[in-house]
Amino acid sequence: MANKNDLIGIVAEKATLTKAQAAEAVDAVFEAITASLKAKEEVRLVGFGTFAVSARKASTGRNPATGAEIQIPASNQAKFKPGKGLKDAIN
Repeated sequence: MANKNDLIGIVAEKATLTKAQAAEAVDAVFEAITASLKAKEEVRLVGFGTFAVSARKASTGRNPATGAEIQIPASNQAKFKPGKGLKDAIN
């Protein structure tokens, strides 16, 4: 499984950058995606996929340890839908 450091290493190698430059680039991409999602905007990367925000309704759940009912508040969730290029690449 690749993590952020692995991704930075791959970007550095493929783009012939230093690891510090690649780390800045990767962080900038993550920050841009996060800022767009905070503003409730979709981020569409053609061929890769789409990041979007989905509203989740409040619900009632159960504490598995005690069985007591708990209220789960409404929240926003980040969603990712893979694009055709990504689907084709992994299949």
